[in-house]
Amino acid sequence: MAEALAGRSLLAPQECRSWSAACDERSRSSLAALPRSSSSFDSEFYGKRMVTGVRRGIPSMGNRSSSAVRMTLSFKKALKWWEKGIQPNMKEIESADDLVESLLNAGDKFVVVDFFTPGCGGCRALHPKICQFSELNPDVLFLQINYEKHKSMCYNLNVHVLPFFRFYRGAQGRLCSFSCTNSTINKFRNTLAKHITNRCSLGPAKGLEESELLALAANKDLSFNYKRKPGPLHSEVAEKESRKLLVPAAPRITHESEDKAVAAAGR
Repeated sequence: MAEALAGRSLLAPQECRSWSAACDERSRSSLAALPRSSSSFDSEFYGKRMVTGVRRGIPSMGNRSSSAVRMTLSFKKALKWWEKGIQPNMKEIESADDLVESLLNAGDKFVVVDFFTPGCGGCRALHPKICQFSELNPDVLFLQINYEKHKSMCYNLNVHVLPFFRFYRGAQGRLCSFSCTNSTINKFRNTLAKHITNRCSLGPAKGLEESELLALAANKDLSFNYKRKPGPLHSEVAEKESRKLLVPAAPRITHESEDKAVAAAGR
């Protein structure tokens, strides 16, 4: 009995190996018998390990343009407060030449020059209302001047307080100027109502005063050139000044001094 069990135990591993080989042979024959038209067996993954998942690599050439567009849209530049609500009849001045040309090219239009600075709380609070006035009055030209960018030019224009507004029209040139806030917005509204009526100028637009133009031309920080053009008015003024130099000025005697002189002679 012991010899029989020993022989059985010695034969068991060989029988297991032969049974495993027979199973492998049957599986290979069954796989070979399947039709080869299946795409799964014709693919390059047949007989290999296949790993599925999201591909994390460099996008193809066809997807690069679309990804760039998405990046541009997601990182869109935010507007600054003075760039919000801008109307077609509002323009930001970029230089002294731009200001002079804008005033001269405005013709008979009513022009509002708005001086502001990014750090001014009053300017920021008043900006939405200025945009509303601009929208309600499309025939009025609104020019914006950033004091922070054009300090030297604003100094030559004698602008020392913000927010500050100047009003121009045609041959009349500058009509008025004042500082305004939310509490005094009615002053701005009344000025618009007073000068917004249609009218024709008797000459070309005047724009800035000549003294302001000369000050801007003398400023070395600005690339602005201006030469005074002599006209009939300047020649008449020069002639009057020359006559004053030729004729000696008579001493001016006030009525009070005359009374004192008469009283002294009576004594």
